[in-house]
Amino acid sequence: MSKIYETTASVVGARTGTATLSDDDNSYNMVQPGSNKDGNNPEQFFAMGYAACFDGALGLVKKSAGKTFDSKTQVTIELNKEGDSNFFLTGAIHVVATSGDITEDELLSLVEKTHTVCPYSKAVEGNIDMKLSASVE
Repeated sequence: MSKIYETTASVVGARTGTATLSDDDNSYNMVQPGSNKDGNNPEQFFAMGYAACFDGALGLVKKSAGKTFDSKTQVTIELNKEGDSNFFLTGAIHVVATSGDITEDELLSLVEKTHTVCPYSKAVEGNIDMKLSASVE
């Protein structure tokens, strides 16, 4: 195994604090989900990272399958609460294919394959229920 990249995130003040990265000069204002305050919450960053990672992994999977199409990957992350203190995440991945010759069934098959190779998908496997779907425009 060889390391490709490493970064460290630091947060002071939890969900209403400030986040920084070891390799970035920016500071991120953290806010509670749904607060309508200026800033971001961890679920937003997780969804963006997951979508970018999944779309990149899809690029490798479609290349190995000999398919060419443009894609938009949408990742929805939900923060859920059950009882007083049982918080957990659920989510969905939806891929939209455009400008290519692919059916929805073929695309869904590629999305399912991508879900087995994407590092984020591997990280959440067995921990976060992720629903998969696909459409062709």
